[in-house]
Amino acid sequence: MIYFVALIPATALTIAGYFVLYLSNRSEGAFRTLGKYLGFWAFTLAGLVILGAIFAAAHGGRHGPMMGARGMHGPWAGSARYCGPRAEEPREPGRSGETQHGVPPEPPERAANPDAH
Repeated sequence: MIYFVALIPATALTIAGYFVLYLSNRSEGAFRTLGKYLGFWAFTLAGLVILGAIFAAAHGGRHGPMMGARGMHGPWAGSARYCGPRAEEPREPGRSGETQHGVPPEPPERAANPDAH
């Protein structure tokens, strides 16, 4: 399917390249040289579009390492790219009532066990 999508710009670039080469053959001097370079550049870009389509089709539509985790929109907590608070950050004692993500809760104090001696 990607080949058919790539054929449109590749065809347009090829037609533009032929048109520029035709006009450059009818001109003189620097315009002739510039036209030849522009025509061959259009053919080169058309070839690169086709090669890009082949490369994209060979990779099967995979767009990166995170595409396996569909629905995830950002990095996980603990990742180097995570922008939230880190577990190493100390808690602020004056901000009660707020939960801090990424910080494990402190264990409750141990109750004295009357049976253990």
